[in-house]
Amino acid sequence: MGRAGKIAAHTLLAFLAFLAGRVLAGVTNIDMHVLPQAGLFAVSALLVELVLRVERVPWRFVAASDILRLARSAFISCLVFAALLWLTTHRFEGLRALIGAFVIQVFLLASLRVVRRGLHERVLFEAVLGLRPAAAHPAQPRLLIVGAAAEAEEFLRAPTGLGERYTPVGVVSPMDKETGDELRGVCVLGSIAAFDDVLAQLREGGLAPAAILFLADSPMNAFGAERLGRLKSEGMRLLRRHGVVEMGHTATALREISLEELLSRPPVCLDPEPVRALVSGRRVLVTGAGGSIGSELCRQIAASGCAQLIMLDVSEANLFHIDRELGEAWPTLARREILCDVRDSARLDRVFAAERPEIVFHAAALKHVTMVENHPCEGARTNVLGTRNVAMAAKAFGAAHMALISTDKAVAPTSVMGATKRIAETLARQYGSSHETRVSIVRFGNVLGSAGSVVPLFQHQIARGGPITLTDAQVERFFMTIPEAVQLVLRAVALSTISLEPPAGVLTLEMGEPVKIIDLARRMIELQGLVPDRDIEIRITGLRPGEKLTEVLVDVNEAAKPKAPGVIEAAPMTPPPMIDAEVLATLEASAMAGDEFSVRTQLFALVESIRCNEPVTQPKARTRA
Repeated sequence: MGRAGKIAAHTLLAFLAFLAGRVLAGVTNIDMHVLPQAGLFAVSALLVELVLRVERVPWRFVAASDILRLARSAFISCLVFAALLWLTTHRFEGLRALIGAFVIQVFLLASLRVVRRGLHERVLFEAVLGLRPAAAHPAQPRLLIVGAAAEAEEFLRAPTGLGERYTPVGVVSPMDKETGDELRGVCVLGSIAAFDDVLAQLREGGLAPAAILFLADSPMNAFGAERLGRLKSEGMRLLRRHGVVEMGHTATALREISLEELLSRPPVCLDPEPVRALVSGRRVLVTGAGGSIGSELCRQIAASGCAQLIMLDVSEANLFHIDRELGEAWPTLARREILCDVRDSARLDRVFAAERPEIVFHAAALKHVTMVENHPCEGARTNVLGTRNVAMAAKAFGAAHMALISTDKAVAPTSVMGATKRIAETLARQYGSSHETRVSIVRFGNVLGSAGSVVPLFQHQIARGGPITLTDAQVERFFMTIPEAVQLVLRAVALSTISLEPPAGVLTLEMGEPVKIIDLARRMIELQGLVPDRDIEIRITGLRPGEKLTEVLVDVNEAAKPKAPGVIEAAPMTPPPMIDAEVLATLEASAMAGDEFSVRTQLFALVESIRCNEPVTQPKARTRA
């Protein structure tokens, strides 16, 4: 029904409501004054309708807030009618009739919308004529919902909630008191503590679910890895709703829970609005755009409405895949893929001169500890010199902000990779900061599911039947998911942008307690429905060169202070020293010559000077042992 039709219907209902209100008030006779007064009441309702535009709300999506708006408009209609009646007749009578008209008008308007929504959702006749909730449709996969009654009702009410045509067969709630409640025809069958009994009853009744939907993280965490693994091994899909960013490029409302989400701690939820305000309408460049972190940066930046996205990577395959993905998800996004190595300063300058990015996210790096340990020259050229090149280009061509992605391995580094990233932190500020360009450094722990992380390795080893290999039973690490890590990076830049003073320290996340890798391995085995040390062996192989038992996020010469909810700043106790250009030239010459011993010696001498806050000059040559 069009707008004119809705206005006409509202006006007619107001006319009828006035007459019915008189009957409700006990006035049954209709004299010469009644019909004009009813018409005046209808005109009052029409005027209010045109001013408040109540008819613009689609009838088929009526909600409680819409009913309240109807009541408000009806009340204002009564006031307008009373004022018009006084102005035209200089008298006012029939308060009871007017109250009755108000009640009936709200009832008629609300009923009209409720019936329309019932027809739209095809539940009107079922709700009126059905004696009990309809049984699950046999042709559709059955869904068991885990979550509080309020969350389940909101999900079932949403028109696109079930996306993949699942039929809900019940709800399992964290609270016992909600057992027995009926939510839009779906019953709360029991509490999470009685989940196994609920599942057994469904199976006995021939309603075994094909999938389980978790509406929140806390109920999922209460299940434990062993039970979740058993459910997966029995063929059930574990689902959750898409997040805000994911909904931007998917047609379905539900998705399967990834292994990384099952392994991680409850994620820190950050407010997305500052990030949208930062990125919206601006030109953004991401280095390492095809990598694990870089590609997720591109997705979240695209979802936040940037004006243009420049994706830079040295890997042709990775760049191709992320460009194609974004083209399918956001076809109207202005984007450009650029095949470029951050080691090539001249090529970088040409790119920055042509694209003029306003915000730069520097994610390009060599991150695998063992690989960089075996190839220190390549690590120095990419992580140290590449960071210098990007920082200089960002500053030279007027970028408003540059964000460097660092790692907890840069704190008291024992590996070449950690040493290169600690030096990169210093260089980013030294070569990138100016009045026009701000620099943010974001430091976080291991990322679940990223290239080179233990999770894909353990998955491969489990698929082969074991053994899972660990370097030491006491090794522990901080962990976060890729989307969470990227949220932190974006939030860090947003915080720095709105701050009056540029950030002096490194931003990191309050990540709770570190996780033992051996516990992570056991959980992965259990999530496959297997038993550790019985079905899959866990074998200790010994620490590798450059590897530490534990990692920390704040160094001894840094002081941690809160920056925002979930975010802390590790600020240096004294201003960091400057690195002389001659030192970098010597390091670059050694790296180009392939002198691994010299590169390793220079890197750790630089780190020692940085951590001790001493002037960084050309280190003395060290003799081989």
